[in-house]
Amino acid sequence: MTARFPIVAIFADESCLGNGKEGDNPGGAGVLAEYRHADGRISRRDLWVSAPATTNNKMALTSVIEAFRGLGSKDGRFSVRFTTDSRYIVDGMTSWVHGWARNGWKRKTGAIENLALWHEAIHAVAGHEHQWCWVKGHAGHPQNEYANDLAVRAAGAQDRSGGFVESAFDAWLANRRAKGGARSEVAPFPEASDFRASTPLPRVG
Repeated sequence: MTARFPIVAIFADESCLGNGKEGDNPGGAGVLAEYRHADGRISRRDLWVSAPATTNNKMALTSVIEAFRGLGSKDGRFSVRFTTDSRYIVDGMTSWVHGWARNGWKRKTGAIENLALWHEAIHAVAGHEHQWCWVKGHAGHPQNEYANDLAVRAAGAQDRSGGFVESAFDAWLANRRAKGGARSEVAPFPEASDFRASTPLPRVG
């Protein structure tokens, strides 16, 4: 198996300040996108969004929606390796949505949490190849830690990038390492021959 389209590596994370507590809890989502040019150069772009009252799971789904919408705005089709520390996203996109679809978007234990956002995410991913990868959070993975910082900053500032913008990853990494952090190697860009597309997502109305 190999990638059918140009590869984009996405690293995403989410934040919700006070997640689970009573009242309105502000949140954010951060996305780092990487693309390799024909000459081997890696281009990076950042994206972040926020919400004044949300949850971690809602912002995790928002990271998927905004990342794929950002790619779609370029009117192309990509093979996307989406890396996150959210099992909610990885398990949901590789397993849960298929079972929910077979059962008419219902489950025996009650309503599906965040169903409208799941449908929105599936719509956003449509047309692209996708591979969903889990990475342990807060374990020194540079791209994951950077996406986390984008999300936390967005949650606190309650702002958004307005789409993909030039990335500050290199400066962030140099600064973080100067302070003794992010010592793990930067995750290499995926090779086309290593890309393993996940099962196509179910259709939604």
